[in-house]
Amino acid sequence: MSKYTEMTHEQVMAACKKYITADQLAFVESAYQFAARAHEGQTRASGQPYIVHPTQVAGILANLGLDPDTVAAGFLHDTVEDTSVTNDDIKEKFGADVAFIVDGVTKLNKYEYKSHKEFLAENHRKMLIAMAKDLRVILVKLADRLHNMHTLEHLRPDKQRRIAAETLDIYAPLADRLGIGTIKWKLEDMSFHYMNPEAYYKIVSMMDAKRSEREGYIKDAIDYLRGTLDSLGIKYDISGRPKHIYSIYKKMVNKHKNFNEIYDLLAVRVIVPTVKDCYAVLGAVHTKWKPMPGRFKDYIAMPKANGYQSLHTTIIGPGGKPLEIQIRTEEMHKVAEYGVAAHWAYKRGNFQGVDEKEGGALDIGREILELQKDSSDADEFMEAVHSDIFADKVYVFTPKGEVYELPKGSVTLDFAYAIHTQVGDHAIGAKVNDKLVPLDYKLKNGDVVDILTQSNARPSRDWAEMVKTSRAKNKIRRYFRDVDREESLARGKSELVDLLKENGLSAKDFLDKSHIDEVLDHFSFKTDEDMYAAIGFGNMSAVSIYNRLTADLRRQQEEEKQKQFEAQIMSAGQQAAASSVVKKPAPQKDDAKSKTKGKKPDSLVRVQGLEDLDMHFAKCCNPVPGDLIVGYVTKGRGVTVHRVDCRNVVSADPAAQGRMIDVEWNNIDEGKQASFNANFELFGYNRQKLLGDVINRLNALTKNITNVSASVNEENIAHFYITVEVRNAAQLNDIMAKLRDIPDVYDTKRTDN
Repeated sequence: MSKYTEMTHEQVMAACKKYITADQLAFVESAYQFAARAHEGQTRASGQPYIVHPTQVAGILANLGLDPDTVAAGFLHDTVEDTSVTNDDIKEKFGADVAFIVDGVTKLNKYEYKSHKEFLAENHRKMLIAMAKDLRVILVKLADRLHNMHTLEHLRPDKQRRIAAETLDIYAPLADRLGIGTIKWKLEDMSFHYMNPEAYYKIVSMMDAKRSEREGYIKDAIDYLRGTLDSLGIKYDISGRPKHIYSIYKKMVNKHKNFNEIYDLLAVRVIVPTVKDCYAVLGAVHTKWKPMPGRFKDYIAMPKANGYQSLHTTIIGPGGKPLEIQIRTEEMHKVAEYGVAAHWAYKRGNFQGVDEKEGGALDIGREILELQKDSSDADEFMEAVHSDIFADKVYVFTPKGEVYELPKGSVTLDFAYAIHTQVGDHAIGAKVNDKLVPLDYKLKNGDVVDILTQSNARPSRDWAEMVKTSRAKNKIRRYFRDVDREESLARGKSELVDLLKENGLSAKDFLDKSHIDEVLDHFSFKTDEDMYAAIGFGNMSAVSIYNRLTADLRRQQEEEKQKQFEAQIMSAGQQAAASSVVKKPAPQKDDAKSKTKGKKPDSLVRVQGLEDLDMHFAKCCNPVPGDLIVGYVTKGRGVTVHRVDCRNVVSADPAAQGRMIDVEWNNIDEGKQASFNANFELFGYNRQKLLGDVINRLNALTKNITNVSASVNEENIAHFYITVEVRNAAQLNDIMAKLRDIPDVYDTKRTDN
């Protein structure tokens, strides 16, 4: 990756000074000073003062030529999340617009969510909804993510990959959808570098290997093209165009091409004053060189969804090699590089994209708000965003020539619902290019589509599986929700009442106001009818509602059962002294899970004087017959059986030691013994074929190998983690001993999970 040069505070202010007034410059300066005080004493993972990061974010925004509020928000974007500053403080000092932008990029409190996935989905939804109301939110977030990617090297590898994956999944597509090419390709290349470094450097090396040859070819092509352009008598600027690494990788993977088969590695860009000049240059190019069939795209007549416009043609250039030529105006070039930031609405200071009627990139606001309205939760919303907004597009026409943009793979029924809900609900078929087609006909670029309707026609339930877009799916589902609500409501209530009766409980006792209100609050239903209808529709299981209604009762029953169980054990005098435990911790590692086959734990292990206990084998140490074992009375789960040298037993505090009891293995008939997963480590001096020797020896000793993984450290020591199925400790010890006979293996030892 190219070296990133950070901007100083003075350089950011100098960039702002080029296009804003003195008063506005003072406003931006005050935001910097405020952020510097708020972040004073904080450092980033790189060791730099924290204020360096918001300074870079503000600098990226200033280089895009964005308004003073946006640059100020760049300086302030982390103050609410990472300091004692509140959003009210920002609003009072810098105004409502800056406060809204800062709030839009501020993460939610992760402790309010059950999982990291749910936390991320809700954060993305919050950001995108704020972006739909003011696109400057996402511009600040993209600048924030761009600088974070430049400094990703200071984080752990697992965090690098997670952040890079999120960037490719969310932020690079957003930059593309907003037409900000200059940010999009940087995010993609840097993410690719961390996600797949081997492929990244392979492509880099292939590009470097023939760089001088390609540069010479481009120079010759430009020199030759200048003669053609000079004869037209128009102004022009011509240059070679670099191809970005991730885009090369995608073409190699998606189109199954070799590196040398990618034509647009060689490309020339021509920038001219007017649209008329663009087509004049195209005509001159096609007169001089033969165009390749199927390789011409007119994005001027039919712009991309993000506002991108240009003519693309691939010709057979000098020496018979393919050469891509892009032709555009200066204004088109600015939009291609800076997207919405170069849009005319922003030059007027109108950043509220939802009501904007001009500019395809601004339609994203309306799309996001509609998807939010039709989505039941954050996961469904993000799935809809990916399928409807980030997906590749097809462009189709109405008979009147209006252009509609739909995700690739859309069918005529998607088009019907894109026009209007009523058109979709009453659709019976379609004409595509004057030919009758069914509603599941897959649309192609340039199709002219005429939807056929009947007033008495109604949606079919299988339509939801037929359509591609979330918009159409939601419209179809909403129709049936409305039609079936009463029936589903009655069905849902009956299902819940029956479930209560099956478990010996009275509906009257559990469907009262206090129980219902608690369930409504937990699952975010507005009314009890919404809850019953959700069960009837299949959107919520009756079991989930039942479990919430009876949570207190079941907790009381479980506590009573546990008290009785513990009293039974303690009265039998089975408490073990913690001092009898062997205090020799075993090394940790291996993700393989403990398992037995053929017999349950309570038939393999017994507690003296007690029967019918609920018993489990500990997954932390995987005991097998023949190991010294101890039982631990687990609240709500009976007795858990550990090896006495298990790290959790050895390090148990006095309170936990008081719950230890003596247990022992039953005498099990040799022919009916269960099998157990056992973990151990093997150490050896690394050499060729060591792994093969270990696996061959294992195959000779047991046919039940569950897992083998290995690593080699800087001292060339090979470290294996092995999981095998065994009948008992004697068999395991025999396997470990025979593995030590392999040349260059110097140790094997038992390990916890």
